[in-house]
Amino acid sequence: MARHIEAVGAYGLVPKDQDTFESLVQSIVYQQLNGKAAATIHGRVLALFGGEKGLTPERLLRMPEAKLRGAGLSANKLLAVRDLAEKTISGVVKPRKELEKLPDAEIIARLTEVRGIGEWTVQMFLMFKLGRPDVLPTGDFGVRKAFGLLYRKSAKLPPPSALEKHGKLWAPYRTVASWYLWRRLDTIGQS
Repeated sequence: MARHIEAVGAYGLVPKDQDTFESLVQSIVYQQLNGKAAATIHGRVLALFGGEKGLTPERLLRMPEAKLRGAGLSANKLLAVRDLAEKTISGVVKPRKELEKLPDAEIIARLTEVRGIGEWTVQMFLMFKLGRPDVLPTGDFGVRKAFGLLYRKSAKLPPPSALEKHGKLWAPYRTVASWYLWRRLDTIGQS
């Protein structure tokens, strides 16, 4: 890993300053879509509210289903963003400033109560939005693949348990290790 870190250079993950609700709406919209298609749909959804700052849980719940579907949300994603809005209003999903005070496990427990949000989505939120330093997404395809290539010299995906075990060596900076593992996949064709 040291040679890889030296080749890649300085750690470059900068958390995005975005509130919980807006961030998770974006995560739901982007699920299982390529980046360009997801960005287009997300942009259309935001346009219904006059931009990101106009998107609130209350306004989302008042928006007619037909308009949200017309913006490109699938039926499942529509149910998920509405559930997110309801759970934000009820207090299950906390504003970012309140979540920042909670341990990772509690954030995962709270946010996975929302339809369509699983552990991986929350781990990405912890890393990319809250800037948590010690998150290791052992189920992430890219992290597992890069780990296998770097440590096992094999393209075969190692089980999450192998990554979890080895990842203890990287604590309390497993987010940094994950970032470098993702960069490994970016540099495979360049090495």
